[in-house]
Amino acid sequence: MGVADKPAVKQVVAGVIARDGKVLICQRSKDGPMPLKWEFPGGKIEPQEDAIAALERELDEELGISATIGKRVAHIRHRYRKGHEVELQFYRVLGYEGEMQNRIFEQLRWVERHEIAGFDFLDADHDLVRQIASGEIQL
Repeated sequence: MGVADKPAVKQVVAGVIARDGKVLICQRSKDGPMPLKWEFPGGKIEPQEDAIAALERELDEELGISATIGKRVAHIRHRYRKGHEVELQFYRVLGYEGEMQNRIFEQLRWVERHEIAGFDFLDADHDLVRQIASGEIQL
């Protein structure tokens, strides 16, 4: 496979939403890819869309909220065993308007920082989960 045949790196953005010292985590649907794994809400950045706009759109689509996005807290590139690669940008969500709704996930949970490492997260999220659990990234 030549360089031209190499699959594009998937650009993904996700939000770290905290409230009362707890962080929101979301469990993927049992019917989708990587079923029942935990992740942070967000999704693919569309062509000609910047990361902030993509995250605002995704949080509206997945949770029904209008979010205020803060600074980027992590930037991770991960290659899965099957060869596809993702580049993830995680942003702190400073606040949101609207009543949060679970529109696509198996379940949503608000968890304490020290509890987060006990959940079965997507491989690409492990570094961020470790940083949140250790307090390296403040909630």
